[in-house]
Amino acid sequence: MSPRTNDSTRGSGQEAAPPAGEPAASEVPTASEMPTASEMPTASEMPAASTAPRTASTAERVDALRRFAAAVRRGRGPHAAACAVLLAVAMTAGAVAVGGDGRDAARAVPGVSRAVSADVVVRGDLDTAIRSLRAHVREQPRDFGAWATLGLAQVERARTDGDPSRYARAERALARSLALRPGNDQALAGQAALAAARHDFAAALDHAESALERNPYSERALCSRIDALVELGRYEEAAKAATVADRRRPGVPVFTRYAYVRELRGDVRTARRVLHQALDTAAGPADVAYVATALGNLERGQGRYGTALRHYARALAADDAHLPALEGRARAQAAGGDRAGAITTLELVVARSPLPGPLVALGELYEDRGDRAKAREQYALVDAWTALARAGGVDADLDTALAAADHGDTAEALRAARTEWDRRRTVHTADALAWALHRAGRSAEALPYARRATATGYRDAAFLYHRGMIEKAAGHDRAARASLTAALELNPGFSPLGARAARAALKDLEAAR
Repeated sequence: MSPRTNDSTRGSGQEAAPPAGEPAASEVPTASEMPTASEMPTASEMPAASTAPRTASTAERVDALRRFAAAVRRGRGPHAAACAVLLAVAMTAGAVAVGGDGRDAARAVPGVSRAVSADVVVRGDLDTAIRSLRAHVREQPRDFGAWATLGLAQVERARTDGDPSRYARAERALARSLALRPGNDQALAGQAALAAARHDFAAALDHAESALERNPYSERALCSRIDALVELGRYEEAAKAATVADRRRPGVPVFTRYAYVRELRGDVRTARRVLHQALDTAAGPADVAYVATALGNLERGQGRYGTALRHYARALAADDAHLPALEGRARAQAAGGDRAGAITTLELVVARSPLPGPLVALGELYEDRGDRAKAREQYALVDAWTALARAGGVDADLDTALAAADHGDTAEALRAARTEWDRRRTVHTADALAWALHRAGRSAEALPYARRATATGYRDAAFLYHRGMIEKAAGHDRAARASLTAALELNPGFSPLGARAARAALKDLEAAR
């Protein structure tokens, strides 16, 4: 059954005809029939292949982050600033920092068409796609579609390997595409994806709408519009956008977003059903890994760790290097009591992609076992990543607020949370602001935000835990017991430190009765 059959029907108005090369509406399968769904300089600026700089390897970037984080921990202000410059060099111009032979272009696979390379970006080998596209635009520098696809590939690569330096390359490639063909929908959709990756969701929405004016069937733009509306906290509009996307371009990218919109509204049953449908019809390994991971995350959030682990296993069977599945598996292992296994898995994840989420999770596991030195190292790495992300144009305030509230400077956490709340009012920013206020000793002020974070029906144990602790601090003992109990009943292993604190708080509340 299509998701739209539950809560909407096709509109009575006429849908715009798909552009040339797109399927007609009658040819697009419904959800129940679901199919699987760098920047380069201008030609005159292009360096010779023998001198082209290369991006630092994952190991080099992580090492740079660690050296920068060590400087931060030592508290050497001017030295840390100098290290930040070196960090940017190491992350963005690897040839200068660590040497490079410039042979990536020589290893490129030539002759990749725009259509094939775009599909590879979404569902295939990004490194191969980027090398191929670089070679292609050298040979065909006026191919606006290839430039657009190259920009999108750099956005996707930055998301997967945690390297925000790629965003500047993506921006230039997309600008080149638009200079060659002003207003082309491929580049506009790429700009929407780039803005979303940088957490500029208002701009992402504008770019997505512009792309859809030119091509109402652009899958990338349809998905970016849903993402932007969700991240702006405009959930009713996001639900309508998901229904429109389902009608126009049903497939894995749309279905996963449809499911998330339903989950945010508390409809876990529909979210689960839609994701199972998507998984049953996913054809390629990348689609299987993506959807199975989404299912694993959904089940883990509901405290169903065994089921979640089975989904992560399926994702990793399709793609054993899928980092979101590895991270999800580690979190499920920790929640189920296998802390040693979780640490081992998370160490693999952060060695390849040192992003705030897994870094904090690993730090808390180290802290839980009493290894505070290793924990502090992970938290310092979050600061290093945040500095790099901001240098790459990424709004990192939500990441900063969440990490700093528990493991850093509470004043900085509150500043970041307020800044993020001023930009977008989602359940996640409400939760972050509530928790930052609480950690700053302002629990009465925090309570309305904590209530707002749980008002849509979204079932998240961390939100309930934060609300319960805030209610306890504000003197609302009965409400605190209800919230903390709900958190532990929903997902008893939601956080090694948070779950322990929730149980201790409940014990205190019971003793005070």
